[in-house]
Amino acid sequence: MAAEDGLFAGGWKPGPRAKALWRGGLDMLFPPQTLDGGGALAGGLSAETWSRIHFLDGPVCDGCGQPYEYETGDRCAACTTRPRAFDAARAACLYDEVSRDPILKLKHADRLDLAPLLARWLSRAARELLSDADAIAPVPLHPFRLLRRRYNQAAEIARPLAALSGVAYLPDALVRRRATESQGGKSGSGRKRNVAGAFHVPAGRAAQVAGRRILLVDDVLTTGATAEACARALKAAGAARVDLAVVARVKERPGLTI
Repeated sequence: MAAEDGLFAGGWKPGPRAKALWRGGLDMLFPPQTLDGGGALAGGLSAETWSRIHFLDGPVCDGCGQPYEYETGDRCAACTTRPRAFDAARAACLYDEVSRDPILKLKHADRLDLAPLLARWLSRAARELLSDADAIAPVPLHPFRLLRRRYNQAAEIARPLAALSGVAYLPDALVRRRATESQGGKSGSGRKRNVAGAFHVPAGRAAQVAGRRILLVDDVLTTGATAEACARALKAAGAARVDLAVVARVKERPGLTI
């Protein structure tokens, strides 16, 4: 069992028929409810919540995934001025008061039932990156934080995403060797300093990365400091390309460097 998979991997797995019978029986006893406790179902969420999530279906910057009002075919000014360590990024939706709720419930409230839903969002938003990827790797947690939290939310999203797409899953190819402080409340430069040198590919895992196109998976993109630190570590180990797929990204504001 891979460390990044927490306590939820391994063991016997029922076949599709057994799953269908079991799910049908449960649905008879307990009619399906939305994950957010609302009314009619719409992809796991209430129709009201679903309609309020700002999914990024339109044109976006290829470099960081921020939305454009119209198709330009170019990268945004920030990506053009300062190319990022990862090659391209996609986000399923904007991070706001609506999308924040399921993301934080997965991250901090043991709502692992939300992970497959978020993976489906990513399978659509990052379909172009998935079609080119050789392997999927989650942004790792430090072992001490993993022990406290009991699972890595990025790994819980990345595993079903790999299953949906048929792309190889590398849960432990990238590790966090230094226990960093929380990124919350830090400036862009502070976030970069906080995660500088925090990630690496162990020597025993380098063969899984060398020459391959890796899709890095995380829950939220804010400044991109963590994703860039991970991308640098993967490329130092020989990765041919590193792309990024996140469930949500913050909306760029004037004066904010993503």
